Amino acid sequence: MAENKTILIAEDSSVILNLTKKILELQNYKILTAKNGGEVIKQVENNKIDAILMDLNIPIKNGMECSKEIRAHKDKQIANIPIIAVTGNANNYTMEDFKEVGINEYLPKPLDFDMLVQTVKKHTGEL
Repeated sequence: MAENKTILIAEDSSVILNLTKKILELQNYKILTAKNGGEVIKQVENNKIDAILMDLNIPIKNGMECSKEIRAHKDKQIANIPIIAVTGNANNYTMEDFKEVGINEYLPKPLDFDMLVQTVKKHTGEL
């Protein structure tokens, strides 16, 4: 069940972060947050995370760099966390670019919240 699943939201916009957090909390997910790429890496190393919603334009390390670093992690559990990219600039990237850094799926901004919930459920094994 969703109440045992933890989602890391990597997002530097407080508005989007809080909205996304509320939507997923309503689905009984436990939410962790990161405002930049440095925090993302700390969170995945200190918590059991079931999926990551990764904004590609976060500061310090962008979402592409973070995804690459997570996939290269020596801890296999961390290296295999599903990563869902969230971006308003999907046109700057191809699915090939996403696959190359290990992103499982992407959601365009503005977020469609039904799609968000469905995608998170899919990657946490609930669909």
